[in-house]
Amino acid sequence: MTKLLKIMVATTLLVSSAIAAEYTIKLTHVVSPNTPKGMGADFFAKRVGELTNGRVEVVVFPNSQLYGDGEEIKALKLGNVHIAMPSFSKFTNIVPEMQLFDLPFIFRDKEHLYKVLDGEVGQILKDKVTAKGFVALDYWDAGFKQLSSNKKAILMPKDAEGQKFRVMNSHVLEAQFKAVGANPQVLPFSKVYSALQQGAVDGTENPLSNFYTKKFYEVQTDLTLSNHGYLGYLVIMSESFWKKFPADLKPMILQAMKESTEYERKLAAQDDDEMLTKLNEYAKTSVNFKIHTLSQEQKVAWQKEMDAIYPQFYSVIGEDLIKKVQAVK
Repeated sequence: MTKLLKIMVATTLLVSSAIAAEYTIKLTHVVSPNTPKGMGADFFAKRVGELTNGRVEVVVFPNSQLYGDGEEIKALKLGNVHIAMPSFSKFTNIVPEMQLFDLPFIFRDKEHLYKVLDGEVGQILKDKVTAKGFVALDYWDAGFKQLSSNKKAILMPKDAEGQKFRVMNSHVLEAQFKAVGANPQVLPFSKVYSALQQGAVDGTENPLSNFYTKKFYEVQTDLTLSNHGYLGYLVIMSESFWKKFPADLKPMILQAMKESTEYERKLAAQDDDEMLTKLNEYAKTSVNFKIHTLSQEQKVAWQKEMDAIYPQFYSVIGEDLIKKVQAVK
Protein backbone atom coordinates (compact mmCIF):
# COMPACT_ATOMS: atom_id res chain seq x y z
CA MET A 1 0.00 0.00 0.00
CA THR A 2 1.45 3.40 -0.97
CA LYS A 3 1.88 6.15 1.62
CA LEU A 4 -0.81 8.25 -0.15
CA LEU A 5 -3.28 5.36 -0.07
CA LYS A 6 -2.49 4.73 3.60
CA ILE A 7 -3.28 8.36 4.40
CA MET A 8 -6.53 8.21 2.38
CA VAL A 9 -7.62 5.09 4.27
CA ALA A 10 -6.71 6.71 7.58
CA THR A 11 -8.70 9.82 6.68
CA THR A 12 -11.76 7.71 5.83
CA LEU A 13 -11.52 5.92 9.18
CA LEU A 14 -11.18 9.20 11.03
CA VAL A 15 -14.18 10.77 9.31
CA SER A 16 -16.37 7.78 10.20
CA SER A 17 -15.18 7.78 13.82
CA ALA A 18 -15.61 11.53 14.16
CA ILE A 19 -19.33 11.13 13.47
CA ALA A 20 -19.70 9.44 16.85
CA ALA A 21 -16.95 11.23 18.80
CA GLU A 22 -16.22 14.89 19.47
CA TYR A 23 -12.46 14.34 19.41
CA THR A 24 -10.24 11.83 17.65
CA ILE A 25 -6.74 10.77 18.68
CA LYS A 26 -4.59 9.04 16.07
CA LEU A 27 -2.16 6.53 17.56
CA THR A 28 0.57 4.86 15.49
CA HIS A 29 2.94 1.99 16.26
CA VAL A 30 5.09 -0.45 14.29
CA VAL A 31 4.46 -3.86 15.87
CA SER A 32 1.78 -6.52 15.49
CA PRO A 33 -1.59 -6.02 17.24
CA ASN A 34 -1.09 -9.30 19.13
CA THR A 35 2.04 -8.11 20.97
CA PRO A 36 1.89 -6.56 24.47
CA LYS A 37 2.44 -3.13 22.92
CA GLY A 38 -0.27 -3.72 20.31
CA MET A 39 -2.77 -5.02 22.86
CA GLY A 40 -1.84 -2.20 25.23
CA ALA A 41 -2.63 0.34 22.51
CA ASP A 42 -6.02 -1.27 21.88
CA PHE A 43 -6.73 -1.34 25.62
CA PHE A 44 -5.87 2.37 25.83
CA ALA A 45 -8.31 3.11 23.00
CA LYS A 46 -11.02 1.13 24.77
CA ARG A 47 -10.48 2.83 28.14
CA VAL A 48 -10.42 6.31 26.62
CA GLY A 49 -13.78 5.63 25.01
CA GLU A 50 -15.20 4.33 28.28
CA LEU A 51 -13.82 7.05 30.55
CA THR A 52 -14.93 9.86 28.24
CA ASN A 53 -18.34 8.31 27.53
CA GLY A 54 -17.54 8.21 23.84
CA ARG A 55 -16.52 11.85 23.54
CA VAL A 56 -13.00 10.82 22.53
CA GLU A 57 -12.13 8.09 20.06
CA VAL A 58 -8.62 6.67 19.74
CA VAL A 59 -7.92 5.21 16.30
CA VAL A 60 -4.99 2.79 16.38
CA PHE A 61 -2.77 2.18 13.34
CA PRO A 62 -0.52 -0.85 14.08
CA ASN A 63 2.16 -2.65 12.08
CA SER A 64 3.60 0.50 10.43
CA GLN A 65 0.30 1.05 8.59
CA LEU A 66 0.92 4.80 8.58
CA TYR A 67 4.53 5.31 9.58
CA GLY A 68 7.47 2.97 9.78
CA ASP A 69 10.22 2.63 12.32
CA GLY A 70 12.00 5.96 12.60
CA GLU A 71 9.19 7.98 10.97
CA GLU A 72 6.85 8.21 13.96
CA ILE A 73 8.54 11.04 15.82
CA LYS A 74 8.68 13.26 12.74
CA ALA A 75 5.02 12.53 12.00
CA LEU A 76 4.15 13.49 15.57
CA LYS A 77 6.08 16.76 15.25
CA LEU A 78 4.24 17.57 12.03
CA GLY A 79 0.88 16.86 13.67
CA ASN A 80 0.04 13.97 11.33
CA VAL A 81 -0.54 11.70 14.33
CA HIS A 82 -1.13 12.46 17.99
CA ILE A 83 0.40 9.56 19.94
CA ALA A 84 3.38 7.37 19.09
CA MET A 85 5.26 4.67 20.97
CA PRO A 86 8.86 4.75 19.71
CA SER A 87 11.52 2.46 21.11
CA PHE A 88 14.14 4.23 23.20
CA SER A 89 16.74 4.22 20.43
CA LYS A 90 14.54 6.48 18.29
CA PHE A 91 15.23 9.36 20.68
CA THR A 92 19.00 9.22 20.12
CA ASN A 93 19.17 12.43 18.08
CA ILE A 94 16.63 14.28 20.22
CA VAL A 95 17.66 13.35 23.76
CA PRO A 96 21.06 11.57 23.59
CA GLU A 97 20.75 10.60 27.26
CA MET A 98 17.97 8.17 26.27
CA GLN A 99 20.74 5.91 24.95
CA LEU A 100 21.13 4.89 28.57
CA PHE A 101 18.41 2.29 28.01
CA ASP A 102 20.35 0.68 25.15
CA LEU A 103 23.45 -0.02 27.23
CA PRO A 104 24.08 -3.77 27.48
CA PHE A 105 23.47 -5.38 30.87
CA ILE A 106 22.42 -2.04 32.41
CA PHE A 107 19.42 -3.68 34.13
CA ARG A 108 19.87 -6.63 36.47
CA ASP A 109 16.27 -7.85 36.20
CA LYS A 110 12.69 -6.61 35.75
CA GLU A 111 12.43 -5.40 39.34
CA HIS A 112 15.51 -3.23 38.89
CA LEU A 113 14.21 -2.03 35.51
CA TYR A 114 10.85 -0.83 36.81
CA LYS A 115 12.44 0.91 39.79
CA VAL A 116 14.55 2.88 37.32
CA LEU A 117 11.73 3.63 34.87
CA ASP A 118 9.28 4.70 37.58
CA GLY A 119 11.87 6.47 39.71
CA GLU A 120 14.17 9.49 39.55
CA VAL A 121 16.08 8.48 36.41
CA GLY A 122 12.91 7.70 34.47
CA GLN A 123 11.46 11.10 35.36
CA ILE A 124 14.67 12.93 34.46
CA LEU A 125 14.56 11.44 30.98
CA LYS A 126 10.83 12.07 30.52
CA ASP A 127 11.42 15.71 31.43
CA LYS A 128 14.18 15.94 28.83
CA VAL A 129 11.89 14.52 26.13
CA THR A 130 9.05 16.85 27.16
CA ALA A 131 11.43 19.81 26.90
CA LYS A 132 11.89 18.95 23.21
CA GLY A 133 8.25 19.61 22.34
CA PHE A 134 6.52 16.37 23.27
CA VAL A 135 4.42 15.13 26.17
CA ALA A 136 6.18 12.10 27.64
CA LEU A 137 3.40 9.92 29.02
CA ASP A 138 4.82 6.60 30.22
CA TYR A 139 7.25 3.74 29.68
CA TRP A 140 6.00 0.53 28.11
CA ASP A 141 7.69 -2.84 28.09
CA ALA A 142 8.85 -5.15 25.31
CA GLY A 143 11.27 -7.26 27.28
CA PHE A 144 14.87 -8.31 27.48
CA LYS A 145 16.52 -8.99 24.15
CA GLN A 146 17.76 -12.34 22.89
CA LEU A 147 20.32 -13.04 20.17
CA SER A 148 19.50 -15.01 17.03
CA SER A 149 21.43 -16.09 13.95
CA ASN A 150 21.17 -18.17 10.80
CA LYS A 151 24.90 -18.91 10.76
CA LYS A 152 25.54 -20.82 13.99
CA ALA A 153 24.76 -20.94 17.69
CA ILE A 154 25.79 -17.74 19.48
CA LEU A 155 27.15 -18.94 22.82
CA MET A 156 30.38 -17.01 23.32
CA PRO A 157 31.28 -13.51 22.07
CA LYS A 158 33.66 -14.99 19.48
CA ASP A 159 30.65 -16.72 17.85
CA ALA A 160 29.35 -13.32 16.73
CA GLU A 161 32.55 -12.36 14.92
CA GLY A 162 31.97 -11.39 11.31
CA GLN A 163 28.21 -11.82 11.49
CA LYS A 164 25.86 -9.06 10.35
CA PHE A 165 23.33 -8.18 13.05
CA ARG A 166 20.34 -5.97 12.47
CA VAL A 167 20.19 -3.13 14.98
CA MET A 168 17.93 -0.17 15.58
CA ASN A 169 19.40 3.25 14.85
CA SER A 170 21.47 3.54 18.02
CA HIS A 171 25.15 4.37 18.51
CA VAL A 172 25.16 2.22 21.64
CA LEU A 173 23.79 -0.84 19.85
CA GLU A 174 26.26 -0.43 17.01
CA ALA A 175 29.13 -0.18 19.51
CA GLN A 176 27.89 -3.21 21.44
CA PHE A 177 28.12 -5.47 18.39
CA LYS A 178 31.39 -4.01 17.20
CA ALA A 179 32.81 -4.84 20.64
CA VAL A 180 32.36 -8.55 19.89
CA GLY A 181 33.60 -8.33 16.31
CA ALA A 182 30.18 -8.33 14.64
CA ASN A 183 28.93 -6.00 11.90
CA PRO A 184 25.84 -3.99 12.96
CA GLN A 185 23.36 -3.14 10.20
CA VAL A 186 20.73 -0.44 10.82
CA LEU A 187 17.35 -1.47 9.40
CA PRO A 188 13.69 -0.53 10.01
CA PHE A 189 11.82 -3.23 11.92
CA SER A 190 9.38 -3.78 9.04
CA LYS A 191 12.26 -4.86 6.77
CA VAL A 192 13.98 -7.30 9.11
CA TYR A 193 12.22 -10.50 7.98
CA SER A 194 13.00 -9.98 4.30
CA ALA A 195 16.59 -8.96 5.13
CA LEU A 196 17.07 -12.21 7.05
CA GLN A 197 15.39 -14.21 4.31
CA GLN A 198 17.60 -12.70 1.61
CA GLY A 199 20.81 -12.91 3.64
CA ALA A 200 21.31 -9.14 3.89
CA VAL A 201 21.73 -9.71 7.63
CA ASP A 202 22.60 -12.86 9.57
CA GLY A 203 21.07 -12.22 12.96
CA THR A 204 19.00 -10.05 15.25
CA GLU A 205 18.48 -9.02 18.84
CA ASN A 206 14.83 -9.02 19.87
CA PRO A 207 12.49 -9.68 22.78
CA LEU A 208 10.78 -13.05 22.42
CA SER A 209 7.45 -11.39 21.61
CA ASN A 210 8.79 -9.58 18.54
CA PHE A 211 10.83 -12.61 17.48
CA TYR A 212 7.80 -14.91 17.60
CA THR A 213 5.05 -12.65 16.24
CA LYS A 214 7.19 -11.63 13.26
CA LYS A 215 8.04 -15.30 12.62
CA PHE A 216 11.78 -14.71 12.63
CA TYR A 217 12.17 -18.35 13.66
CA GLU A 218 11.37 -19.20 10.02
CA VAL A 219 14.55 -17.44 8.86
CA GLN A 220 16.86 -18.05 11.84
CA THR A 221 18.46 -21.34 12.88
CA ASP A 222 19.59 -20.47 16.41
CA LEU A 223 18.07 -18.44 19.24
CA THR A 224 20.18 -17.70 22.32
CA LEU A 225 18.48 -16.64 25.56
CA SER A 226 21.05 -13.96 26.37
CA ASN A 227 19.04 -11.22 28.13
CA HIS A 228 21.93 -8.94 27.20
CA GLY A 229 19.89 -5.81 26.66
CA TYR A 230 16.47 -4.30 27.08
CA LEU A 231 13.87 -3.02 24.63
CA GLY A 232 11.19 -0.66 25.81
CA TYR A 233 9.07 2.20 24.53
CA LEU A 234 8.26 5.72 25.62
CA VAL A 235 4.68 6.69 24.83
CA ILE A 236 4.66 10.30 23.66
CA MET A 237 2.00 12.76 22.56
CA SER A 238 2.13 15.82 20.35
CA GLU A 239 2.60 18.84 22.61
CA SER A 240 0.62 21.16 20.32
CA PHE A 241 -2.29 18.69 20.22
CA TRP A 242 -2.26 18.31 24.02
CA LYS A 243 -2.27 22.07 24.58
CA LYS A 244 -5.43 22.41 22.50
CA PHE A 245 -7.12 19.37 24.03
CA PRO A 246 -10.10 20.15 26.34
CA ALA A 247 -8.98 20.53 29.96
CA ASP A 248 -11.93 18.53 31.31
CA LEU A 249 -10.91 15.48 29.25
CA LYS A 250 -7.18 15.48 30.02
CA PRO A 251 -7.46 13.66 33.39
CA MET A 252 -9.38 10.86 31.67
CA ILE A 253 -6.67 10.43 29.02
CA LEU A 254 -3.99 10.30 31.71
CA GLN A 255 -6.01 7.80 33.75
CA ALA A 256 -6.47 5.61 30.68
CA MET A 257 -2.72 5.75 30.07
CA LYS A 258 -1.94 4.80 33.67
CA GLU A 259 -4.23 1.77 33.46
CA SER A 260 -2.86 0.83 30.05
CA THR A 261 0.73 0.93 31.29
CA GLU A 262 -0.12 -1.49 34.10
CA TYR A 263 -1.98 -3.73 31.64
CA GLU A 264 0.79 -3.67 29.02
CA ARG A 265 3.54 -4.47 31.52
CA LYS A 266 1.55 -7.38 32.92
CA LEU A 267 1.05 -8.70 29.39
CA ALA A 268 4.76 -8.33 28.64
CA ALA A 269 5.67 -10.43 31.69
CA GLN A 270 3.19 -13.16 30.73
CA ASP A 271 4.14 -12.94 27.09
CA ASP A 272 7.79 -13.83 27.64
CA ASP A 273 6.80 -17.16 29.18
CA GLU A 274 4.15 -17.88 26.54
CA MET A 275 6.42 -17.03 23.62
CA LEU A 276 9.24 -19.18 24.99
CA THR A 277 6.83 -22.10 25.36
CA LYS A 278 5.66 -21.70 21.76
CA LEU A 279 9.21 -21.39 20.46
CA ASN A 280 10.26 -24.49 22.38
CA GLU A 281 7.35 -26.38 20.84
CA TYR A 282 8.39 -25.20 17.39
CA ALA A 283 12.02 -26.21 18.05
CA LYS A 284 10.93 -29.77 18.91
CA THR A 285 9.43 -30.27 15.46
CA SER A 286 11.93 -28.22 13.47
CA VAL A 287 15.00 -29.72 11.86
CA ASN A 288 16.82 -26.38 11.62
CA PHE A 289 15.77 -24.27 14.62
CA LYS A 290 17.40 -24.61 18.05
CA ILE A 291 17.20 -22.67 21.32
CA HIS A 292 20.23 -22.21 23.56
CA THR A 293 20.56 -21.02 27.17
CA LEU A 294 23.79 -19.37 28.28
CA SER A 295 25.71 -20.79 31.22
CA GLN A 296 26.83 -18.42 33.98
CA GLU A 297 30.37 -18.53 32.58
CA GLN A 298 29.11 -17.58 29.12
CA LYS A 299 27.02 -14.71 30.52
CA VAL A 300 30.06 -13.32 32.34
CA ALA A 301 32.06 -13.46 29.10
CA TRP A 302 29.39 -11.51 27.20
CA GLN A 303 29.06 -8.91 29.94
CA LYS A 304 32.82 -8.40 30.12
CA GLU A 305 33.08 -7.78 26.37
CA MET A 306 30.02 -5.56 26.05
CA ASP A 307 30.47 -3.53 29.23
CA ALA A 308 33.74 -2.28 27.76
CA ILE A 309 31.76 0.20 25.64
CA TYR A 310 30.42 2.16 28.65
CA PRO A 311 33.24 4.75 28.79
CA GLN A 312 32.53 5.68 25.15
CA PHE A 313 29.17 7.07 26.24
CA TYR A 314 29.98 8.74 29.56
CA SER A 315 30.10 12.19 27.94
CA VAL A 316 26.91 11.64 25.92
CA ILE A 317 24.67 9.91 28.45
CA GLY A 318 26.34 11.16 31.60
CA GLU A 319 28.44 8.99 33.87
CA ASP A 320 26.44 10.23 36.85
CA LEU A 321 23.17 9.09 35.25
CA ILE A 322 24.61 5.64 34.55
CA LYS A 323 25.81 5.38 38.14
CA LYS A 324 22.36 6.40 39.39
CA VAL A 325 20.90 3.41 37.55
CA GLN A 326 23.54 1.05 38.88
CA ALA A 327 22.96 2.31 42.43
CA VAL A 328 19.22 1.53 42.39
CA LYS A 329 18.58 -1.47 44.67
